[in-house]
Amino acid sequence: MISPLLLAARSERVRRLVTGLPVTRRVVDRFVAGETVESAVRATRELTGAGLAVTLDHLGEDVRDRDQAEATRDAYLKLCAELERAGLSQGAEASVKLSALGLRVEDRLALDNARRICEGAERAGMAVTVDMEDHTTVDSTLDIVRELRTDFPGVGVAVQAMLRRSEDDLRDLAGTRVRLVKGAYAEPASVAYQTKAEVDRAYVRGLRLLMREPGGYPMVASHDPRMIELALWMARDAGREPGTYEFQMLYGIRGAEQKRLAGLGERMRVYVPYGSDWYGYFMRRLAERPANLAFFLRSFVSR
Repeated sequence: MISPLLLAARSERVRRLVTGLPVTRRVVDRFVAGETVESAVRATRELTGAGLAVTLDHLGEDVRDRDQAEATRDAYLKLCAELERAGLSQGAEASVKLSALGLRVEDRLALDNARRICEGAERAGMAVTVDMEDHTTVDSTLDIVRELRTDFPGVGVAVQAMLRRSEDDLRDLAGTRVRLVKGAYAEPASVAYQTKAEVDRAYVRGLRLLMREPGGYPMVASHDPRMIELALWMARDAGREPGTYEFQMLYGIRGAEQKRLAGLGERMRVYVPYGSDWYGYFMRRLAERPANLAFFLRSFVSR
């Protein structure tokens, strides 16, 4: 069943209502670094100063216009250049959504824009990981990632454990840079597991596949304490040293745990979204965890 919050994320009327509330801006600031590239640079400086790595997402998706897709590409190129100018680009990463680069317009447009971003990131000493979106885009996303890897073999890709097909995809991708997430899109039962227990089991199976492949680089994207402990155990069991895998968490969520893992010598990367098109991202964060929604509702009555 589709979450009411995910349905709200698609509603223009609800968008206008939520974005118009003064309290919303205060809450969004917890999950989004800001609307400008300067705010992204500032957040990067703060996080790396605390011993954390970063991956940056210029917010936006489902673009239907060539000019807008190219504007997103240019925003990423500016990000890479600004991070390099600030001395913050080495070890940083850009996370890109192909639908923001024109996938809904034409696959070739998204590929060309992604290639330009990979070129800019490489010049700056940054990595690139391609986010995974809803199930209708999986095949085209994986095709574009394969093409990008002919020139940029280090390009990473996200895989959603909730999709029933993902275990087979992970077998094909094992040995490469893969970010394993549970998944935050509303998907039908025909293509995705629906219960938390099913998704958790799928995540563990996927994590085991990635950790056992010695040539790969697993990126464990989870806030779940059980998954984090399982990942640490699997890494030790596979003979992996810290730095041959990493943990990833969202900006504004479980900050103390992020610092704890970094303090243990683990590579801990924070997914930092920025930009003016924050509404869809924000609503998915609320839908993912009841604690996030409770935080939002408390803000209406707190001073």
